[in-house]
Amino acid sequence: MKRITEEEVNKLYEEFGTPENVIRHCGAVTRVAQTIAEALNKNGHDLDIGLIRGAGLSHDVARTFDRHWDVMADKLEELGYPDEALIVRRHMLGDEYSDIENVNEQDLIWLGDRLVKEDQYVRIDERFEYIIEKARKIGAEEHVPQILESKAKMKRLLDDIEAVIGQTIDSLFKGA
Repeated sequence: MKRITEEEVNKLYEEFGTPENVIRHCGAVTRVAQTIAEALNKNGHDLDIGLIRGAGLSHDVARTFDRHWDVMADKLEELGYPDEALIVRRHMLGDEYSDIENVNEQDLIWLGDRLVKEDQYVRIDERFEYIIEKARKIGAEEHVPQILESKAKMKRLLDDIEAVIGQTIDSLFKGA
C-alpha cells in the first residue's frame, strides 16, 4: 500500500504556506498517535504506522484555508493517497471512537489531535478544560455538554488502551 512520505508532506507544507506552529502541531499529533499505536501493536493490534504518520503529518496542512480538512483531503486523493485522505477529511469529527477490539488509525489520529495542545502532549483533563474555555470565550456555552460527552467517550477508549498496554497513556509521554 502506497503511503505519503514525510518528504512529500514537507512539500505540501511549502505549497500551502503552512505556518511553523501548525507544522509543529502536526508533528506532535503524529508522535502521540504513533506512540500509542506502537504500544497497541506490541500487544496484539495491527495498526498501520505508515498511515498514521502520513495522516498525522498532513491533517492540518491546509489549516489556514476554509474547510481545511476537505482542502487537504482533496489534495491527498489527487496525489493517490485515499486512506490518508479519508482520515484527514474526518479528523474534525472525533467523538465516535471504535471499541478497543476495533481501534483503528482514525481513532489514533483523533486521540493524538485531542491530546496535543499546540505542539505539546497534555493530559485529557487539561486539553478539555482548554476546549471548554474556548467555547465559553466565543459564547458557545451550549456546546459544553457535548464537549463533556466527547471527553467521556475518549476517556473510555483511553482506559481500554491502558488496560491493553499495561501502563498509563501519560507514562508513554513522561518527559515528552
